[in-house]
Amino acid sequence: MPGFEKVRKNLEAHGFDVTCFDTAAEAADYLDRRLDGKTVGHGGSITLKELGLLERLQSHAVVRSHWLGDSFADAAAAPVYLTSVNALAETGELINIDGTGNRVASTIFGHEEVYFIVGINKLAPDYDAALWRARNVASPKNARRLGKKTPCAVRGDKCYDCKSPERICRALAVLWERPTGIGRAEVVLVNEPLGY
Repeated sequence: MPGFEKVRKNLEAHGFDVTCFDTAAEAADYLDRRLDGKTVGHGGSITLKELGLLERLQSHAVVRSHWLGDSFADAAAAPVYLTSVNALAETGELINIDGTGNRVASTIFGHEEVYFIVGINKLAPDYDAALWRARNVASPKNARRLGKKTPCAVRGDKCYDCKSPERICRALAVLWERPTGIGRAEVVLVNEPLGY
């Protein structure tokens, strides 16, 4: 698929499985079939919300999510974990910033399968640009969405590396390779914008 050759090659070299889709609908159909009958956790993702995947899965899989009243621990205990990233470098690094730590922890350890669903808008040319995107694009949007009174949410223009008690950027995970603490790890690339 045009635009994904470099990142696909680098992700595969780092131990990740990779699938590519032109549309979010195609990616959602694929995941809906793939996760049939499984117990799936997630820690909150606008990308998943935009896909409508959680609602679809509830009819034929067990979904654990704090958005559905479960605890973070319930989602973390699921054999399969769904998430996105705040940024993906074409050089193959996946970057996530988290406040509670539930999402970043679940991408590193404890699951039989982890799926990273990534829209084209999260792709950056290299690690430095991906880290910049995670801090200065995704994080302010998430802080604003959550109604936080942090400088980035109020001003909406960049990360201020604030010391606010409402700060949501408390943990950073960079996956350079597939962590050995998880089983299969698949990056699902979508040639449409998804999430922040």
